Amino acid sequence: MFRSGERVSIGCSRTKGDIVRYLLTNDDGIYARGLTALCEELSRDAECVVVAPEVEQSAVGHAITLFRPLMVRKARKNGKLLGYAVTGTPADCVKIGVRELAGGPVDLVVSGINLGANVGINVLYSGTVSAATEGAILGVSAMAVSLDTHREADFTFAAKFARRMASSILRSPLPPGVALNINVPAVPEGEIRGIRVARQSGTPHWESFEKRVDPRERIYYWLTGETSLKADADPDSDEAALANRMVTVTPIHHDLTRHDLMDRLKADLAELL
Repeated sequence: MFRSGERVSIGCSRTKGDIVRYLLTNDDGIYARGLTALCEELSRDAECVVVAPEVEQSAVGHAITLFRPLMVRKARKNGKLLGYAVTGTPADCVKIGVRELAGGPVDLVVSGINLGANVGINVLYSGTVSAATEGAILGVSAMAVSLDTHREADFTFAAKFARRMASSILRSPLPPGVALNINVPAVPEGEIRGIRVARQSGTPHWESFEKRVDPRERIYYWLTGETSLKADADPDSDEAALANRMVTVTPIHHDLTRHDLMDRLKADLAELL
């Protein structure tokens, strides 16, 4: 079907001199409108290689596939080549995209544009954010972009902002292992109040299980829930800034260690042996 390392470029232009190459992915699936909008905008500046899940992979976190093969095919819509569709998770897509499918060095991994904000505890569940984190783990600058709505959306401004952020990252590279988690208010561009570099809040994902019975009287449960943003939350948090119609930019890292507790734990554990 394709040669290892064969490149897929969708309406992408080459820069003078060395090629600037972006790897694009998401967790909503390769046919998602947000990914299409992202590629159309970013391709103005770089060669874009799209490697995305075959089907929706929302809330899979940083899962990777170990016990079955990853099937990869060229995906098309209305006769137009979209990119590579992978039967795996967003993190799988970044791994195989960077190592096998990009056709050369990747300058930036961009994940999105996701339907729904990724703030607070949602960051841990998000396949969108995990794809960006995987890029950072592999040593590639990366960012995740989400739009604060689950309804029919206009991705125009979010895609334009992603393009500006991509150029900014290339001019001023992120430290090793760091990715940016970006959330964009789902309001007209003129109503956006600015950009806030914000910390991740501790806002939980409100959830419940809806109990149902199938036609054969077997009980099953459907997980439902949402994150309710509070404008009066900690003003330095992603939650408050997004609720106040500001684009949020949060630097994230895969190291989950609470370094401030290391010395205390050493003292406590010294008495156990």
